[in-house]
Amino acid sequence: MADISGDLGSFSFEAELTEEEKGLLHLRARSAGLTFCGCAHAAFLCKLVQSLRRIKGPAADRGSSASGQDRDVCVGILGMGHVGKQLLLALLEKSGVKPSHIKISSRTPESAVEAIKKGVECFFDNGRLAAWADVLFLCCLPSDLHKVCADLHSRLSKHCLVYSFTSGVPVTRLARLLGHDFILKPQYDFVACGTADVWLSCTHLTTALADPSLIEASCPLTTRGGISVGLNWVSAVLYSLLNICTSTGLGSSDALSLINTVLKEKSPHAVELDALSFISASQEASMCTEEPFPWISLTDAQTKETPLLRFLSSSTPMQQRISAAYRCMLCPAQ
Repeated sequence: MADISGDLGSFSFEAELTEEEKGLLHLRARSAGLTFCGCAHAAFLCKLVQSLRRIKGPAADRGSSASGQDRDVCVGILGMGHVGKQLLLALLEKSGVKPSHIKISSRTPESAVEAIKKGVECFFDNGRLAAWADVLFLCCLPSDLHKVCADLHSRLSKHCLVYSFTSGVPVTRLARLLGHDFILKPQYDFVACGTADVWLSCTHLTTALADPSLIEASCPLTTRGGISVGLNWVSAVLYSLLNICTSTGLGSSDALSLINTVLKEKSPHAVELDALSFISASQEASMCTEEPFPWISLTDAQTKETPLLRFLSSSTPMQQRISAAYRCMLCPAQ
């Protein structure tokens, strides 16, 4: 149906704004862009983990009758405010995780009625969610964080990846509160950009996630949309995949092969990740190919210079490969 007010300026949102207020309109674009990028990046992470588990399954479960579905990643969302709701939509739309493998802990289960109809289980038990999840998204308010961390403390498996959307709380503090070091906390920066208004079209997240131009603008290693999460986040995501391989006892050679496969190499000449991409030369020299990589603290990976961060900073081809994997996973028809 056509919008009969589309060409009538007096009916637009901006019509009643003062000139001073119009100067703040960019904040609306930033808010929409942050929500979109946060949800798209989280879906990409889940897609990577899901792909890793699916590929790893036959080798790790040799002799087992476990089905591919049994190897699906279990994703928990703690909190169903604005971010939690948008994240759930993104995961259902783009992550490849089945609704039956997503659970929510919320004080307001009625806020997830539509998700429950799709097969997502919702309850109010933070500890139960933490004990079940492979990936746990924190979407709570900073004011609720101490209570939430108390609920989660000692209930988190060492191998549960915690991904925090809680603003104003650095990863180092969160690690202390949770007694846990397998935590990802994206840090977004705003970059001067002539196309930042692209985010104003993100009115409906599910529609926006189908737009290749918005997926391109949200690509972690570009600044086309004026929002950047940078190499620290990408490095921590790759270390997360390495830790997942380590947690299953997978040898370093097999782990590298899996991670390179998940990144969807399309050319026989594409640059690959090797042991020295992740660890120091002295660590690599003392490790055999059948031995798993050492467990990597994601807190350190996000706050210190690492071999992987140095490698990514100097390798444009690897940055391009990761960007291509991002586009391919979130917009496969592109």
